[in-house]
Amino acid sequence: MAHILDIKTAGKPLNEAEKALIMIHGRGGSAQDILSLSQYLNVKDYALLAPQATNGSWYPLSFIAPVEQNEPWLSSAVKTIGKAVEKALAEGIKPENIYFFGFSQGACLTLEFLARNARKFGGATAIIGGVIGEKINRENYKGDFAQTPVFLGTSNPDFHVPVERVYATANIFREMNADVTEKVYQNFGHSINEEELELANSLIFV
Repeated sequence: MAHILDIKTAGKPLNEAEKALIMIHGRGGSAQDILSLSQYLNVKDYALLAPQATNGSWYPLSFIAPVEQNEPWLSSAVKTIGKAVEKALAEGIKPENIYFFGFSQGACLTLEFLARNARKFGGATAIIGGVIGEKINRENYKGDFAQTPVFLGTSNPDFHVPVERVYATANIFREMNADVTEKVYQNFGHSINEEELELANSLIFV
């Protein structure tokens, strides 16, 4: 009932890189899928780490289901992201040089991990995601992002992620001193568009 730790790597070797990007795939996706997106990002000098969800899903139900219904997979998934961060730190990469990119279920997980572990990171891009839970438990979210840049991109409507949760997430991150940019695309659909990748490059991977 826990994820098997399986972190795929690409890009520069961790022990040679100054920056690391942790990429989190969506439901039914794979670490290799999300790593392939890196070719569109300004990350050629980064070490890339992409944890693989056991059975292709980070948690079984919707991210806005009651949290206990997604356990114990959700807690295990959050810990998995933490282990990827620890792997980068252990190779001497500073927290402010650790970056995140998540899509869909992976965006939700990325945002949940960050909100629970706020500090000065390099930056984060979350495409179609929000913090997790039927109701937002603000008490879970502590720390100071110290102006870490965060880009939230989404479609309205989106079948999986209500735009209201994206806005609520943006507000929480601002309260925690993140430098948040959100962009809502009308009727774009559940995917990543070219402009979002360009914005990630201009806002995060600079």
